[in-house]
Order: sequence, then structure tokens, then C-alpha cells
Amino acid sequence: MTNVLFVCLGNICRSPMAEAIFKNLVAKAGLQDQIQVDSCATSSEEEGNPPHPGARKVMAAHGLDYSYMHSRPITEQDFNWADYIITMDNQNVFNLTQMAPAADRNKIHLCLDILPDNRGQEIPDPWYTHRFEYTYQVLQSALPAWLDKITG
Repeated sequence: MTNVLFVCLGNICRSPMAEAIFKNLVAKAGLQDQIQVDSCATSSEEEGNPPHPGARKVMAAHGLDYSYMHSRPITEQDFNWADYIITMDNQNVFNLTQMAPAADRNKIHLCLDILPDNRGQEIPDPWYTHRFEYTYQVLQSALPAWLDKITG
């Protein structure tokens, strides 16, 4: 079993969208018994809240289920559980690196680093930009490459 954890600041925009998109990709590939997917936050600020209305609107428009999602902060158990910790911006990488046990730091990846032409690029937080569809499209472009890497 491979465990994939998506992380952003609040776990109400980017990481729940990534979780929903990736779960959909995993299901389409028939790999639900081989890959588990979850998401969480580096902050506890939004703990217990559902995804942002803008994220919900975009996920619904693309037929993705978010009904079970609620923000939660990352835990030590998450670092132990995850094989891949995929995050959205350099501040997330920094925060996670500070939180992670030393043995788990190599699990932390910037999402767009999987695309050779996008290495080092961040996915802007749509909580600030209000560009939820753009966020969806960027995630949709990167996540199939993560699935290929994980299953390759």
C-alpha cells in the first residue's frame, strides 16, 4: 500500500482539491486497493471546517466528491503513514520540514516539481487569489505525473 498525503496551509482549498482529483485518478486506474489518499493542513486555523465554498464549487463542477472532507492539522501519525507528502508552496515545504521527524523529511515534495518545466513553481493559494478553477487546472496537470511516478 502506498499512502499519499496532500498538504496546504489550511486544508480548505488546494489540498482537498488535490485529494479529490487524485482519488479520482486512482479510482479510474483501479488502484484503490494499492493507493490511499488523504489531505491535511500545516495550520490548525481552519480545523473542522469543510472546504472553501470556491473549492466546493469547482470540485462539484468537475464531479468530485468532497462531502466527507473537513480540515485537520497534520499529525505525527501522518508523517509515519505517508509515503509521499505533496505540498503546494515553499512556505508549506518549510513548515513541514520544521515539523517532520528527520527520517520523514525526504517524503516532502513540492507538487509542481514533478513537471520538469515547472520545478520550483508554487500553486498560489486561491483563498487569496480567488482563482479556484485555475488551481484545479494546475493540479489536474500535475497529479497524473505523480500517479505515474508512484505506480512506475
